[in-house]
Amino acid sequence: MTWSYRIGWLFFRALYTVYFRWRVWNVERVPVTGGVILAANHASYIDPPVVGSALPRPINYLARESLFRFPVVGALLRSWNAVPVNRDGGGAAGLKAILDRLLAGGGIILFPEGTRTLDGTLQPARSGVGLTVIKSTAPVVPVRVFGSYEAYGRHLKFPRPYQVVVKFGQPLDFAGLRTEAKTCDKNRLKAIYQQVADEIMAAIARLEPHAD
Repeated sequence: MTWSYRIGWLFFRALYTVYFRWRVWNVERVPVTGGVILAANHASYIDPPVVGSALPRPINYLARESLFRFPVVGALLRSWNAVPVNRDGGGAAGLKAILDRLLAGGGIILFPEGTRTLDGTLQPARSGVGLTVIKSTAPVVPVRVFGSYEAYGRHLKFPRPYQVVVKFGQPLDFAGLRTEAKTCDKNRLKAIYQQVADEIMAAIARLEPHAD
């Protein structure tokens, strides 16, 4: 961890402990080293740091590329391992940056739903996360954050002291679909991307807010 990342990591851990009374379950399911995709539900702005702060290893985050145009903000985001992506979170440049981080042995947080939920319920997964998974060789760890919508959802202007729980699931292996994707036609390839996204979202939905 860089000094900036370390300070932020310690700050958020203290904040979540005191203000949100957080609980973290099964963090040992995340590999300590090597590339890994953390696929989480998305209900609040606090989701990325709450997932990253739960881990003892540094994680890469996605951030809107326009934010990097401001020198101070851009420097801070880079020190926090932020990956610049376009507004939709996709694009060839964004995908390459994500794959480069994974190839270099980094972990990255992705949100299959693409955007924050409007009402606290899980949303359908978008195929973009499936494309990223198929193009990489990294394991996928499903993650579910409970309570972040109640703590700081779209309907709130300021975070409330509501308990937040982070649960890590068993790593998912898409070796078979990755192999098939190398030789199938375009229609099947698109179907594979959505199938992977749907399987990840289903794994997230199965997680419960307690230790197994």
